[in-house]
Amino acid sequence: MTIDNLPKKPILILLLTLGTFLSSSLLAQVNEIAMIRERVVQQLKSGKVESNEIGSILNKVKADGSFKNIKYDDLSRTAGFPQRRHLLRLVTLAKAYHSEGSTYYHNRQLHEKITLATKFWMDNDFIGDNWHNNQITTPENLVNLMLLMGDVLPKELVEKSQPMIGRANMNASGARPSGDRIVIAGILAKNLLFNDDKAGFDEVIKIIANEIKFNNGSRGMQQDYSFHHREDRVNNTTSYGYGKYANAFGEWSDYVSGTSYAFEVDKINQLVDYYLDGVYKQLVYGIYEDISVKNRSIATGATFIPKGTLEIERLLRSTDYRKKELEEIIRLRKGEASPSLSFAKFFWQTEHFVVQRPNYYTTVRMFSSRNKNMEKPYNGPGITTHHRADGTNYLMLKGNEYHDIWPVYDWQKISGTTIMQKPNLLGGDVIQKAGKMDFVGAVEDGQKGAVGFDFISPHDGTKAKKSWFFFDQSYVCLGTDIQGSRKLPIATTVDQVIMRSPVSTLNSGKTVKILPEGNHKIDQLKYLYHGNIGYIFPNEGSVHVSNKTETGRWSDITDQKNASTKVVSKEVLKVWFEHGVKPKNGSYAYMVFPSISENELKTIYEAGTPYEILSNTKDLQAVKNKDENVVQAVFYQSGNLSLEKKLDLQMENAGIIMLKLKRGKVESFSISDPTRKLTELKFTLEGLYSLKDPDIKVIKNRKTKTSQFIVQMPKGVFSGKSLNFKL
Repeated sequence: MTIDNLPKKPILILLLTLGTFLSSSLLAQVNEIAMIRERVVQQLKSGKVESNEIGSILNKVKADGSFKNIKYDDLSRTAGFPQRRHLLRLVTLAKAYHSEGSTYYHNRQLHEKITLATKFWMDNDFIGDNWHNNQITTPENLVNLMLLMGDVLPKELVEKSQPMIGRANMNASGARPSGDRIVIAGILAKNLLFNDDKAGFDEVIKIIANEIKFNNGSRGMQQDYSFHHREDRVNNTTSYGYGKYANAFGEWSDYVSGTSYAFEVDKINQLVDYYLDGVYKQLVYGIYEDISVKNRSIATGATFIPKGTLEIERLLRSTDYRKKELEEIIRLRKGEASPSLSFAKFFWQTEHFVVQRPNYYTTVRMFSSRNKNMEKPYNGPGITTHHRADGTNYLMLKGNEYHDIWPVYDWQKISGTTIMQKPNLLGGDVIQKAGKMDFVGAVEDGQKGAVGFDFISPHDGTKAKKSWFFFDQSYVCLGTDIQGSRKLPIATTVDQVIMRSPVSTLNSGKTVKILPEGNHKIDQLKYLYHGNIGYIFPNEGSVHVSNKTETGRWSDITDQKNASTKVVSKEVLKVWFEHGVKPKNGSYAYMVFPSISENELKTIYEAGTPYEILSNTKDLQAVKNKDENVVQAVFYQSGNLSLEKKLDLQMENAGIIMLKLKRGKVESFSISDPTRKLTELKFTLEGLYSLKDPDIKVIKNRKTKTSQFIVQMPKGVFSGKSLNFKL
């Protein structure tokens, strides 16, 4: 039977059925768009509306629709785009208009004021000198306003808003791969929802869905779960990589969950990994902002509060992956649990080392020939941050130890750094520099680790070999080969921090002294105690201490025009070594004992610390923890090291190694190549060892009773990462 001879009724039924199916399918997709839009609107309306705040804003609306106390005529980059406050206030008013519990719910006067103020913006269309104002700030606030009020605003105002919102598009200059691309895509997606543009929304949601990915060596998420916003490879994990990149993806993942637009679970799970192994490990206990990761924004005052839980709650609605860990962060941020995690992690793509224990959090920030040192002071803030990656070592027990210290800060005495003390820092336009040395890195096994920094300042030529050795409950800091070629002194700062308690010192006999306020040079200093942290100085040399009130202004550390010129006063503790003018071979050594009492520090000092400094030379820095039976060593070139009696180590290459000892033998080791140049790293140990691993070859020499290890080092994006082996 031919097609023409088939019964007509079944075909008609089939066509009707197919048409019904297509119509229902299309209707379902349209309903999904409406549902997603409603989710976005509900998020915009969430949170409490304060009637007093709304009343205050309404009282600021002038007859022409502008607001009092906003400087509309300054659109320069350093002004900070104060005009944005106009749209922010409009969004707040729009939220009040739609809040049923508000006294302003569907209030006619409020509607009139919103319309008037919206018209003022449409008539002026403020364009800032900073692209971000025009492609993100204004479009984001305007699209939020349209989603809330577009249905009840005059049609001509809605139409005028569209070109302004449309500056957020995927061809905009800011939509390059970075933390901004996904934000711009999100603004565009909101506007497509507002305009019921399903075809456009289908395309842009695909862009957002594909943003969570490794973009090694370029802008974006790196293989170690750090984040680079720009090609300078500066650490932007907890700024652009958190507040924009990660949170924007999580936001849209939540909006489209349970629909045909839902993101792949693998992508959401990768975001979970990024949060837990990247972002949260660069926040103090996963709760508070870590100032060591901050760049130019350090020049802006902040509020010391826990991070929120919204991004985690969104994740938990989409996946059960690593659920317990995410729920633990929520409890920590809500104050329902105390920190319990212990870890050490080196972000080798970003040259940032982090150690956390339940009772302290500390970091080391560095840079090399591979990375730039610091973010440029774009738009004004951060003009004094020249040296903040020069081996900065901040230590936090509560997280607020350095909170808003910056107006009174001595920017040439940064905790952990070795800096030439210049009469003045040069301008902000010369802050960002590439490093000069390859040997910058760390070794870690997830719990302990050592950091090595072959440092030459690109600003003034200061040279130093700097290392940090982190063990279970304390750590050791060594410096050597400190040199300077200019007629200026060089100083290494132990810490510069807000004073939290009296400062106790022991420098002769057994009498502990409370330092009076002022500047002090203490000879033969044995230990110093402040704020539940103890410092022991094994060489008992001269140490300088300042414990007094310092003053300054926020306007001193930024070129932003809105910075406060009010004098700020804070009590500050500074502890530092002076190496003199043009030193040839300066050095230092100190041991840090966080979260202990003064009596515990005294007991440790009198009984003898667990540490033995095995070497502090330009070729080798090494420390042994006798209690833990662990040796950590930074070899700047090949060399030998006696681990203990009848147990020698011979390194045939430069590298960093950590060895766990047991009964006169090596039980396990971790190793890394800070230069990122070696395909294999060789060393020899006394004793005969066997190990089956594809990344290592062991050659036994029964005659000399030694074993040579030939380790295949990580390549490509993994070069610089630690390898761990058990023997």
